[in-house]
Amino acid sequence: MVLKVADRGEIPPFIVMDVMHSAAIRESQGNDVLHLEVGQPSTKAPEKVISAAKMALDADNLGYTPALGLLSLRQGIAGHYKTWYGLDIPAERIVATKGSSAAFVLSFMAAFNPGDRVAMASPGYPAYRNILTALGIEPVLVLTGLEHRFQPTVALLETLNQPLDGLIIASPSNPTGTMINDKEMHELATYCKEKEIRLISDEIYHGITYEEKAVSALGSNIDSLVINSFSKYFSMTGWRLGWMVVPNDLIRPIECLAQNMFISPPTLSQLAATAAFQSYAEAEENVKRYAQNRSILMNELPSSGITKLAPADGAFYVYADVANLTDDSVYFCQKMLKDIGVACTPGLDFDPDRGRVTIRFSFAGAQCDMIDACQRIKTWLKFP
Repeated sequence: MVLKVADRGEIPPFIVMDVMHSAAIRESQGNDVLHLEVGQPSTKAPEKVISAAKMALDADNLGYTPALGLLSLRQGIAGHYKTWYGLDIPAERIVATKGSSAAFVLSFMAAFNPGDRVAMASPGYPAYRNILTALGIEPVLVLTGLEHRFQPTVALLETLNQPLDGLIIASPSNPTGTMINDKEMHELATYCKEKEIRLISDEIYHGITYEEKAVSALGSNIDSLVINSFSKYFSMTGWRLGWMVVPNDLIRPIECLAQNMFISPPTLSQLAATAAFQSYAEAEENVKRYAQNRSILMNELPSSGITKLAPADGAFYVYADVANLTDDSVYFCQKMLKDIGVACTPGLDFDPDRGRVTIRFSFAGAQCDMIDACQRIKTWLKFP
């Protein structure tokens, strides 16, 4: 007897997770790995967050919370928007989630029906298109290049042949690190409002920028759906806690979905994360370290023959065109890991059309690893 397997599971893998698995096997065999594959800060969570978690454990009061999250946490997030952006966001519009990943699932399910069409830049975060595909929603890839700073524009959207139901933007972007400025954000938000396109803004790398501050979509359209997370700026990846700022028409649908799918976000993480907004100084020190790592890669990779690099305005990634070195980025990354122990992610994860000639390096790790990785790559590629 052969049992049926649902079609929705037949989506592409999240390749970076496969790279992490291969790196873990190499480490288990006693070989070293320099981890430039995963967007995970090597720094720990802020001290005040850890202290708050210890207090919560001692109190041993870790039952379910409301599906939308603890009111104290949601009020803290509202205060964050006032502090950072000068925006008055009611706590009622804020939803705590089990990481930003759950926020994507909830927002896509609440905002779109099967058959709807949702645009996003390519290269872009692969989970957008893969989650949409699993839900029966059509991802519409907008092919962007360096001339667009790898971001969607109104001009590019107008070249699409059919109407859109949604647009996902990310600034700073994963994998390119490029950003949407205030003028461009206003143009996109206005276009979406006029065309009745639901705008979803992934802002999980806000705070990790190197020249200009990131702007929130909420500043241009207060009814945007914004997704953020404690994972990146606050170095809390494994705590699995994110949040959304939700337009009024989606609050109750998202609440019902969250109740049935997740019950509530992790209670311990919520109690601890209330202290994150007292930890800006510690987080800013981490950003300074990322800036140093960024300079190392941007300055040293060209001497190894990897010369075509995206600007990396924010986040902690360098996206590189390696067409002069390979036309198979998956094999190239596998061989790099096998030969010299440097793990990075093939561009095919982010761009199914052109990703065979691109790769992504993460510089969220230790500075010594960035220096060592550049030297190994230079020797491996036999550049003088």
